[in-house]
Amino acid sequence: MSSSVQNFKDPIRVVITGAAGQIAYSLIHQICNGDVFGKDQSVILHLLDITPVMSVLQGVVMEIEDTSLPLVKGVIPTDNEEIAFKDVDVALFVGAMPRKEGMERKDLLNANVKIFKSQGTALDKFAKKNVKVLVVGNPANTNCYILAHYAPSIPRENFTCLTRLDHNRAKAQIAARLKVSPNAVKNVIIWGNHSSTQFPDVRSATVSINGKETPVYEAIKDDHWLKNDFVSTVQKRGAAVIAARKLSSAMSAAKAICDHVRDWWQGTNDNEWVSMGVVSDGSYDIEKGLVFSYPVKIKNGTVSIVQSLKLDDWAREMIDRTHKELVEEKNDALKATNSE
Repeated sequence: MSSSVQNFKDPIRVVITGAAGQIAYSLIHQICNGDVFGKDQSVILHLLDITPVMSVLQGVVMEIEDTSLPLVKGVIPTDNEEIAFKDVDVALFVGAMPRKEGMERKDLLNANVKIFKSQGTALDKFAKKNVKVLVVGNPANTNCYILAHYAPSIPRENFTCLTRLDHNRAKAQIAARLKVSPNAVKNVIIWGNHSSTQFPDVRSATVSINGKETPVYEAIKDDHWLKNDFVSTVQKRGAAVIAARKLSSAMSAAKAICDHVRDWWQGTNDNEWVSMGVVSDGSYDIEKGLVFSYPVKIKNGTVSIVQSLKLDDWAREMIDRTHKELVEEKNDALKATNSE
């Protein structure tokens, strides 16, 4: 029977940028272990980072070797974008310029425009045209917009950014409030930007209690909490983690990346949606082309925005606020590209 264990699919190539960083360190094992692409899907990892951390990256490569995982068919550490993006099937953009003390948002955008212009150009030139792209490095939505802008030959629907961490945070808050498993909560939504303007929305969410599906609003019976403390906690959770750890979220971010890519690769459950930053098609009156977090369903690798959800005045106001911020960010980023 042991021969069947080795009956793996041909390897896919997965690039991780910022590969010497702490999120990648938590992420790599889950990818290599089959938690994302399946227990029969072998992988070749391309690990990209900047030249000064190549020795650190070499240590990560040693550790990957030492896990002795059979799905790993190769590991390519590099500081060269051509090598990193050559023929990749999946591109996980974890690396970005972090915001430093005293840095204006404009300075952060300028620095990241340089990075994502260069990487977008390389992605366009060297990656497979059907590459699935996930941007994690912040500001994730706008970095994804710039990346897509400089990779015009790759379909727009192949570009996504991470809001699954916010989605998971929202589920966890509801589950804790109701003292149920997070798995019992479904169809929460993160609208908009992965920032403190995001709108965590549970107006369509349900929770399974004693085998019965109940709307979250009915189960919690506290509209004030749902519209205030709940929203604020999810919006500011990243900052709370930084205040406590003195480092940004890594374990939970890596788990969210795996959830996002696994669902994209393998599909969402019936009657269930997840949150993803995708290139807007104009749904819900969001500017077309903007990278905006929506509720989505996925089948056979195709991501579809969930349509016809009712928005009351409060929800519309919350969505408009995060939409406005994203339009401003996009315009600032485009100015930065023009001044390059």
